[in-house]
Amino acid sequence: MEVVAVDIGGTHARFAIAEVEDGRVVSLGEPITLKVAEHATFPLAWAAFGEQLGRPVPRAAGIAVASPVNDELIKFTNNPWIIRPPLIKERLGVDTYSLINDFGAIGHAVGQLDGSAYVHLCGPDVPLPDHGSTTVCGPGTGLGVAQVFREHGRYHVISTEGGHTDFAPLDNIDDAIVRRLRPTYTRVSTERVCAGPALVNIYETLAQMQSKPVVHLDDKGLWELAMSGTDALATAALERFCLTLGAVAGDLALTHGPTAVVIAGGLGLRLKDKLLQSGFAQRFVAKGRFQSLMTTIPVKIITYPQPGLFGAAAAYAQEHSA
Repeated sequence: MEVVAVDIGGTHARFAIAEVEDGRVVSLGEPITLKVAEHATFPLAWAAFGEQLGRPVPRAAGIAVASPVNDELIKFTNNPWIIRPPLIKERLGVDTYSLINDFGAIGHAVGQLDGSAYVHLCGPDVPLPDHGSTTVCGPGTGLGVAQVFREHGRYHVISTEGGHTDFAPLDNIDDAIVRRLRPTYTRVSTERVCAGPALVNIYETLAQMQSKPVVHLDDKGLWELAMSGTDALATAALERFCLTLGAVAGDLALTHGPTAVVIAGGLGLRLKDKLLQSGFAQRFVAKGRFQSLMTTIPVKIITYPQPGLFGAAAAYAQEHSA
């Protein structure tokens, strides 16, 4: 059957038509991407998608949202839209739907995609395990975290808000970043230091430590500068970001049960080459008495182009399979 797969983030809402069967995704069509800021509500964006689709919209939807999911009211962390689940069928004109956290959706993608959807980052170069826990995490507008548990040929996804745990500084630079952020946020969560907008926080802290003028750039412009490698301070901020992601991913693996880790998210794929050349792997395994254990964990980057859309469809397929 056909399902509308939807992936709603802080900046964009992506739509695609998926074919699902027997609890799995058979195919995923070309995505249509809309800017959240250009549509006042999710139903208006849904209608705009329908106009671009140019044919009747399927009456089933798998919807991934960058927010905790509940049955009454969904308010996005980085997006002005509000979704009221009891009104979804009426407002969208669907008969059935599934709602899932955006990284929970990526967890479903990890549960169903084969090995060709990944590149190896560090640890043993082996396939993701058929049994046990796989941590899924990655930076985007925020820091997404989920857990995939496999057993007896099946998988179960646990959506989390692990990106909002307390940040654990490891050296004097981390300490300086926290000192700079604490007056603003009081409690400095991990995603303040390990998500897309966090590069600005790191960059400005390094400028201060180097006694250089703090040039205020937005995160988009700074990322472009850092990825180009043309500015030494921006490059240093990016290197620190990769170190931090390695440390955070290692902490999450220990929390979930260390079997495997998948790096995902909007920046995860974009950072692929940078992560491979960075100190990510060293920070990932630097867990004191558990360092030997950490070296046994395979870490991969998901390269499938639309894991959120695929996962939204997969979540629907799993929930509504016979």
